[in-house]
Amino acid sequence: MSDSFLFSLNDLLALGLFLGVWVFFALAADGKVFQRISLTTAMNAQREAWMRTMAKRELRMIDTSIMIGLQQGTAFFASSSIFAIGGCFALLGASDHVLAVVSTLPYVGTPPQGVFEAKIVGLIALLAYAFFKFGWSYRLFNYCSILIGAVPTTQEGIVAPHETEAAVMRAAKMNILAGKHFNAGLRGIFFSLAYLGWFANAGVFAATTLILLAVLVRRQFFSNARAAVLSSAKPL
Repeated sequence: MSDSFLFSLNDLLALGLFLGVWVFFALAADGKVFQRISLTTAMNAQREAWMRTMAKRELRMIDTSIMIGLQQGTAFFASSSIFAIGGCFALLGASDHVLAVVSTLPYVGTPPQGVFEAKIVGLIALLAYAFFKFGWSYRLFNYCSILIGAVPTTQEGIVAPHETEAAVMRAAKMNILAGKHFNAGLRGIFFSLAYLGWFANAGVFAATTLILLAVLVRRQFFSNARAAVLSSAKPL
């Protein structure tokens, strides 16, 4: 392999920072790093509360509508990931023209074509990861819809409360798992945006990674959305 295809030490350090931040935030969002409750963890509790409320309803059109909305949102992001992957392949085919344009930009280093194409392949990998997460999430939401239909009604629950509880927990766990994979897909999309900084240089890559981390940490642990989920039942 030619030296032109080797990443510099700064590139490798920035990539290591990127991957480390990704793993760190994924663990933090799942409540495995900080004691402070994350927005994701709080919403998982609400998903379980939703399933318990659903079990008390004999008519579940509301729950069906919510599930349809979740599936449609997941399908949208999956389709968007596919389109983005197609754009990256088109970029690979025109990498020489793109490099010619990049070389005219100020403060942006022009990498060898092989390095540039390797970075595009990395971006494709990120988007493919996001697509598969969204695809699996869509399927899990479909399974959750079936499990919701299998939850006994209130009258049946009086006869067999343990079976009702087990059915509620199956639906809740499937919903939480589907949400987990959906969130992982979203992280893939978010981090692919930070990854774009690498096309400028390693310093910009590290900066975009840290900026993204700050934004995501704020949303998970200090946002108004988190406060709204965790707020007690008081008048606004």
